[in-house]
Amino acid sequence: MTTVIFSHGQESGPWGTKIRAMAGKVRELGCTADSIDYQGIADPTERVEKLLRECKDIRDPLILVGSSMGGHVATAAAEALGAIGLFVLAPAWYMDGYEHLTPLPPSMPICIVHGWHDDIVPVENSVRYARNCSATLHIVNGDHRLTDNIDAINGYLELFIKTITSA
Repeated sequence: MTTVIFSHGQESGPWGTKIRAMAGKVRELGCTADSIDYQGIADPTERVEKLLRECKDIRDPLILVGSSMGGHVATAAAEALGAIGLFVLAPAWYMDGYEHLTPLPPSMPICIVHGWHDDIVPVENSVRYARNCSATLHIVNGDHRLTDNIDAINGYLELFIKTITSA
């Protein structure tokens, strides 16, 4: 069975609206779903270390899903955890003053969803990352939170999971 682990953003929690909706979708697909609680941890490096600790004993095929800073965290941990896929929403890559922290693309399928009207993480950052590693990129008519785009996100997530688990 495939395990999907969610990493939330800086200002949200482990079971916010998007994660609950996506977890429901992945469970419908027969996957196990869990979400790491990073509340109270502002440092992205500490979040990566927590994700590595929390997932070290997972033996099932692993897909990491992250939003905003959680996208950065999932990307940074993906290779070390041997994940089979990375699905990220408005990932905090190439942020002003922190560009050097942007993780190298892991060698696995990557799908990015970003909103055209994101005023926190510029959509151009995802375009740049996707171009550098030939990731799949979906740009939607949404903002940073992408709350209004959950149906589209779940459609992309379902396609992503079905594609990489059938390969």
